[in-house]
Amino acid sequence: MSVIVIQFSTLDGIVSDPDGSAGTPDGGWMFRYGREEISGDKFRLGSTLDEGVMLLGRTTWEAFSRLWPGRDEPFAARMNAGAKLVASRTLTDVSGWANSSVLDGDLADAVKREQRDVIVIGSLGVVRTLMAEDLVDEYRLITFPTVLGAGERLFPAGGPPVRLECLEIEKAGHTAYARYGRAAR
Repeated sequence: MSVIVIQFSTLDGIVSDPDGSAGTPDGGWMFRYGREEISGDKFRLGSTLDEGVMLLGRTTWEAFSRLWPGRDEPFAARMNAGAKLVASRTLTDVSGWANSSVLDGDLADAVKREQRDVIVIGSLGVVRTLMAEDLVDEYRLITFPTVLGAGERLFPAGGPPVRLECLEIEKAGHTAYARYGRAAR
């Protein structure tokens, strides 16, 4: 089992409000270069999406449950068919998106018990909880050539050092795809 975090990021590491749904002044930055920069399986999840489980925070799940069920392209079919766990203390009804269930109990303990690969999409609070427990095995980032100067960063200032190894990097249109894994200890 591996925990894979996928994030859209600006050049200065901001991951908050990439689609503009949070209404921040600089939100929506990932759409400035066109939807083709984000369409399809840009994070190269492939069969991991079919065999693993997506782990989403409540806000991300709510946004995705309105977006993905109405789409019919091949990647959307994979997203809709995949298993989904929702980390939430308040959400109880997840019937709005097929194959979703609310995570039972402590987030870190549930991830440690999981037998499948866990794909964390967005959901910065979930990511930070897993980072604090040293449970993240891999980061897959699509970086946009935008500098915002403010917003939530994936790796916040003052956080502990994280040693990673670059496993793959490729320019794709205006963006760069990068995959980082744990560095040898």
